[in-house]
Amino acid sequence: MDVAKNGKGGVFFLYGYGETGKTFVWKTLAAALRSKSQVVLTVASSGIASLLLPGDRTAHSRFSIPLNLNEFSTCNIRQGSALAELLIKTKLIIWDEASMVNRFCIKALDRTMRDILRFKNPNSLHQPFGGKTVVFGGDFRQILSVIPKGTRQKIVNATINSSYIWNDCKLLTLTKNMRLRSGDSNTRSFELKEFVDWILGIGDGSHGTPTEQCQKILIPDNILVKDWDDPIEAICKVTYPKLFYGTNADENIEDRAILAPTLQIVDEINQFMMSLNPTEPQIYYSSDKACPTESNNDLLASIHTPEFLNTIRCSGVPNHELTLKVGTPIMLLKNIDHSAGLCNGTRLVLTKLGKHIIEAHDSAEKNKAQKVFIPRMTLSPSDHRIPFKFQRRQFPIMVSYAMTINKSQGQSLANVGLLLKKPVFTYGQLYVAASRVTHRGGLKILLCHDEDNCTETDNIVFKEVFRNVA
Repeated sequence: MDVAKNGKGGVFFLYGYGETGKTFVWKTLAAALRSKSQVVLTVASSGIASLLLPGDRTAHSRFSIPLNLNEFSTCNIRQGSALAELLIKTKLIIWDEASMVNRFCIKALDRTMRDILRFKNPNSLHQPFGGKTVVFGGDFRQILSVIPKGTRQKIVNATINSSYIWNDCKLLTLTKNMRLRSGDSNTRSFELKEFVDWILGIGDGSHGTPTEQCQKILIPDNILVKDWDDPIEAICKVTYPKLFYGTNADENIEDRAILAPTLQIVDEINQFMMSLNPTEPQIYYSSDKACPTESNNDLLASIHTPEFLNTIRCSGVPNHELTLKVGTPIMLLKNIDHSAGLCNGTRLVLTKLGKHIIEAHDSAEKNKAQKVFIPRMTLSPSDHRIPFKFQRRQFPIMVSYAMTINKSQGQSLANVGLLLKKPVFTYGQLYVAASRVTHRGGLKILLCHDEDNCTETDNIVFKEVFRNVA
């Protein structure tokens, strides 16, 4: 606060796991400065995380950071523009979940702010972020920046603590679990502390038996799902018991989800849960076409036919064929209205299905029973594995009885079922899956990737990620 008030400039990193009070700190800092008519910019690395902040904007949106980055990238901010003037007046920048983004994002903002502010103060060219006060936050135990086909070295080198900015960064740490401190009994607090320590041990690699490539983690008996014949049926039964048995269709399904490492398993679970819904299905088909830059070539146009494009399934865009039923939980795949909490990752429940538009409701506390109307939108996949560009016009949603572990990052759920037909395959996945729950009894894990009744699973931790984090 002293640095921000006096305009001295400085870079800080607030490090803490979930429930240690980072969001409370962000809101307190922002309120203290804004009450004195000073400008504070609060951003997060993901849309879901940004909804917890006053101002709820993503870093890419606020600072016009390019999607495809390299070490020479800069933000798309022109000198003299309204955004440039806003940055000049800003007293404090808060960036939550900074551990999730590629260090090139932070480097792009640093280079841009030095360039913008040097006209007001020539010394800004040689100061981090032009002499502004910037506070980052995050948890290095979570899934880091996604590097397509990235090696362990590339993933570690993409983190913020591998950037030159880290040398100027003062590390602050939150270590006390505020949910534990508010426990209503000593027994409950002890059990919760034991559960939290187990999750943290997964995150930092202090639990389990080391192997050549990973660790073997023992799943406690009270979390492990046993005595199953069909793994999908078993995990659905423990996660959505009322829906599974048909005793109560009004079960709060937005606070529940099944997690899995891959999209293939997620689709299988969603199809099974959809089959339990007795209402009439409505099928929607997308309109796909190659981008104009691709279709100019007759050869490419003959290869990339609509029939071929319809078969493509990838992360970030809806499937060509969407089968929907009233009462089905869905997840948005595109930012629609950030101010209303409708962003990539928001979960809703379908209430009406029209030909050209669908209606859903959001039962989150701040948007109680809010009706949301979702139209078809044109989306282009950002998956680098697809060697050409195409557009898909479809409702920007996916059925979300189940979701991938990566997609769940930033979500808070009352009940989580984790289905591991295969072990997790990247850093932080097991920690993220286990830490989504808001209470100890809400987590259930089913293992079926080794042999019957196995009780251990793989956990991937890169301990070099913590090398500069005390």
